[in-house]
Amino acid sequence: MNYFRTAMLLAGLTALFMGVGYLIGGASGAMIALVIAAATNLFTYWNSDRMVLSMYGAHEVDRSTAPELVGLVAELAGRAGLPMPRVFLMDEAQPNAFATGRNPENAAVAVTTGLMHQLSREELAGVIVHELAHIKHHDTLLMTVTATIAGAISMLAQFGMFFGGHRDNNNGPGIVGSILMMILAPLGAMLVQMAISRTREYAADNLGARIVGQPMWLASALVKIEGAAHQVPNFEAERNPATAHMFIINPLSGHGVDNLFATHPSTQNRIAALQQLAAELGAQAAPSVGANENYPPASPWGRSSSRGPSRGPSRGPWG
Repeated sequence: MNYFRTAMLLAGLTALFMGVGYLIGGASGAMIALVIAAATNLFTYWNSDRMVLSMYGAHEVDRSTAPELVGLVAELAGRAGLPMPRVFLMDEAQPNAFATGRNPENAAVAVTTGLMHQLSREELAGVIVHELAHIKHHDTLLMTVTATIAGAISMLAQFGMFFGGHRDNNNGPGIVGSILMMILAPLGAMLVQMAISRTREYAADNLGARIVGQPMWLASALVKIEGAAHQVPNFEAERNPATAHMFIINPLSGHGVDNLFATHPSTQNRIAALQQLAAELGAQAAPSVGANENYPPASPWGRSSSRGPSRGPSRGPWG
């Protein structure tokens, strides 16, 4: 059902894109719009991972600079039946993570130093396997395509305001239609993009939890990350809000309920789904996935740490 819903949403986004092109220039306008989108997607396909990793100042680590982190990723990638992705650290106090790359053979997993300091090893494993699930589902490419198409729709709608408004009502949208198109087309594209993102987050939660066999590891991690997102600002994400959907938890702000304008599902709903899966799998629940009463926790992976989220970014214990 998740795959069907995603396919339908993506088809709707493509139809909206073609419709905007048709309103601006008829059949030829739709074809020109398609060519522009194809060229943009091609560029993004080959360069999106480098662009976003550079944007967040991520530096690659290996077994010599971050042996425990890289070893954990390697173990989980093996369980998932995936090639070993490249591993990156971001010098960012807010605990968070994302995956990127056009396919499993060219994938990368990036985690913040805040994530390393705030989570236990089991919780970190839950987060990493969630990102590996995105890679296995090819979500990293899907979300790049949807973001690119949504951006192209916004660009075309702005273009149509200048050129479509000069048409008469028989041959084009007219000035009123152009204004409505400029407002409604980007809004519709944004809503579809966010709906796709929420759908893929649920799917990655489910697959990741099945791979690691302990759904409550991720549930516990989500509570900590959600609490930190309200307390520790991610300034780079604030400057680039279009990348918010990539992270495991929205780095801009928390959302109490699922709604049309949320890039991520409600954390409470995600935890409820993981609890149900844990019951199905017979997995042992991790302690306390309710209120985030002890944030920040005292240790990275069980070791004492004097750093807190208000002290700013650190390099973390492994690189």
